[in-house]
Amino acid sequence: MPTQRGYRQACGVARGLDIVGERWSLLVVRELLLGPKRFTDLQQALPTASPNALSDRLRELADAGVLRRRQLPPPGNVRVYELTTWGRGLESIVVALGTWALAAPPTAEQLFVSADSAMLSIRTFFVPTPEQPEATLRIDLGDHGPAGVFGVRLTSAGAEVTHEPPEEPDAVLLTTTDALLAAFGSDDLAGLVAAGAVIIGDSEVVRHLVAGVRVPASIDKYSNGTSGQGGHADRRQRLSER
Repeated sequence: MPTQRGYRQACGVARGLDIVGERWSLLVVRELLLGPKRFTDLQQALPTASPNALSDRLRELADAGVLRRRQLPPPGNVRVYELTTWGRGLESIVVALGTWALAAPPTAEQLFVSADSAMLSIRTFFVPTPEQPEATLRIDLGDHGPAGVFGVRLTSAGAEVTHEPPEEPDAVLLTTTDALLAAFGSDDLAGLVAAGAVIIGDSEVVRHLVAGVRVPASIDKYSNGTSGQGGHADRRQRLSER
């Protein structure tokens, strides 16, 4: 914990910021919400973080009890970082912060969206349809390589997302992060396919997924909460903040 730069206040907010308020800390937490990762995986997801800065944040978060280091057994035999039970309690805070920030339009520099960030949008904003049967998908975000492979399970309660794809999914979606984000909220797969996506299996399952991800419309923070009317491009822009 970087106490030398701490707030020195007993308030819970200040104490929380002493733990996760350093640059990159909450983004490291975001990247571990869907499961453990290697250092190189975190570097790929946070490309503008220097190796030293990332190492410092990981050490500080481990010292604070937010995450832990673990050695995977053979054949993996690599060191990974994962959230502790206490660290997982930050998920609702990270999601709330990301949703709140949708009111602030991204700058020209804020364009990169990590694979896990895009998939967390599914887990956060998917609105289930009670009459829709449960279904599973494998999603491959080709622009992220092996780190872009996910499993999704759609249930009456929402969408479960993991880094472990199902062995026999109802549908497989091969696409890119940009194309997926642009498709959220659309009831038509034409745009997704036109962007180069490949769908294997039940296309209705893919349609149900993308149509059900309803990202909140941007809000003009200077207009008493009046909702804006954004299209697919706006949806992609909004999610670049997550």
